[in-house]
Formats: sequence, C-alpha cells, structure tokens
Amino acid sequence: MTDDPDKSRSYANIRTTFLAGIFAFIPLAVTAFILWWVDDKTVVFTDWLFHRRIHFLGVLLTLAAIYATGLITNSLLGKYLLRLLDAIIMRLPGIRLLYQGWKQIALTPGGTEGTFSRVVLIPDETGTMRLMGFCSGRIIMADEPCYCVFIPSSPNPITGRLYFVRAGRCQFIGMSTEEAFKVILSTGNYIPPIVAIESPAVHQPV
Repeated sequence: MTDDPDKSRSYANIRTTFLAGIFAFIPLAVTAFILWWVDDKTVVFTDWLFHRRIHFLGVLLTLAAIYATGLITNSLLGKYLLRLLDAIIMRLPGIRLLYQGWKQIALTPGGTEGTFSRVVLIPDETGTMRLMGFCSGRIIMADEPCYCVFIPSSPNPITGRLYFVRAGRCQFIGMSTEEAFKVILSTGNYIPPIVAIESPAVHQPV
C-alpha cells in the first residue's frame, strides 16, 4: 500500500510553511522582548529623574548606542581597540578559556573566527554524494593542506561529525549560515537555488 502523493506534498508544504513561520517569528519575538525589557527598565529611571514615565526613550538610546558602536567598530580606531581588548582578554586566566571557546563556535558569517563562518560541500566516502557542513575557512597546513569541516546532523544540528578534508575537495558556496541552518532544520524541504547554481557535480575520487 503506497502513500497518497498529494497528501505527502500537502504535509511537506505545511511543514515547510510552519518552519518558515518559525524562522520569521523567533527573531521578531526576541526583538520585541528585548525592546519591552529595555523600555520597562528605563521608564522607572525616567519616572525618578523627570517625575514622569517616558516610554521608548531607553529604546531610542539603545538603538543609538548600537549604531554608534557599529560606527566605531568599522573605524580604524575601533578595530585597533577591538584587537587590543581581544589581546587583554586572552591574557586573563579562566576568562580566556571561555572567551576563546565562544570565539570558536560563534556564528560569524563571512568571517574567519567561528566554526560556522562558511558553508561548504564535501564528497562522502564513496565520492558520489555531497555533504553540507560548516568550516572556519582556516586552512590546516599538514602533509596535504586541508580544512576541518563540521557536518551536522539533521534536523538536530547540535550533533554531528568532524572531517579533515583535503582543500581541493572542499567546495565553498555563497550561502549564509542562516540559510544553511534552514536547510538542516527543514530536513531538506527548504533548498535555496544557490545550492544547485554554485555546487558542481562531485566525481569519483581518483
């Protein structure tokens, strides 16, 4: 007895739509909660200082502070100060281990710090299929230059396996880590076109 293909497609569409809703709702919900929390804390201060509750003043100040931080970070002086702060923290015992561990797993798309910086395709053991994973983009100079690639499980990307893959067999694709996580969490129901456009066929190893 075979399943009804129309029903299977309907279930797949419902699941894909539900996942799309989750990815759209969670950032909005987190942002709304942060704005509410900031506003709730600052109205108490404005009530004490100005004897009236001024809503959204703290939110505006927070947004201005974030924007100013971005301007400073992108400047030469800001980059120098960040490197200086990084060097100081790396010399502090105890905190150094936590800070270094966070840097290694931080989501930094387009950067070279975290494990999840770049999305990469590697061939499987047979060479006939491709595995999608994440890589820091830092090459390991061994007997043969290679990359350390983390291949997550689906739909649970927290677990997975580490592979040391020859540099020539790694195909980096122009997909953001957020898009890659959507593919993993949707168990393949969501596949962006860039996967087919930028990833060439993988041949049998020679």
